[in-house]
Amino acid sequence: MSRVRSISGRGKRRKKKVMDLDITSLLDILVILLVFLLKNYNASGIVLNVPKGIELPSSQSQSLNTSGIIVQVSPNTIWVDNKIVLEAQNDTLAEDRTGRRIIPLFNELVKKKEVIKQIEKSSPNAKKFSGVVNLVVDKTIKYSYIKKLMYTTAEAGFGKYKFIVMGEE
Repeated sequence: MSRVRSISGRGKRRKKKVMDLDITSLLDILVILLVFLLKNYNASGIVLNVPKGIELPSSQSQSLNTSGIIVQVSPNTIWVDNKIVLEAQNDTLAEDRTGRRIIPLFNELVKKKEVIKQIEKSSPNAKKFSGVVNLVVDKTIKYSYIKKLMYTTAEAGFGKYKFIVMGEE
């Protein structure tokens, strides 16, 4: 026997149920992500790679850092913008006759200043030379050596100092 297809019964088979979608858990996840991203947002825009030999001192300061040349100092190495300037620290060879200035650091900072000045002259939209140096200094470094660092940077034309420290939550 052949089956007779009825047109009247077709519409009933094709109707599908309307599914209700509960998005409460999805909204919870989105809110958690938003809070996480806002908490970890860094408005300064400065990325800093701290070398292994440097342990930063802690601080409760809430002020943000500004852009500038980054000088990193560990007990046996000095970096300027991630370039090693002085390694295996021997104060007598690295200092000038007065003992107040670190010669390799001074030479590198003067080169950096000249490059910034040339870029400033060649491009009208370039940032002006601010004279800011960000000092990332290991907490075991003696104050007398920090004084030499500050004197050297000032002699090279960088008279504004920003000390980078580890913030406390």
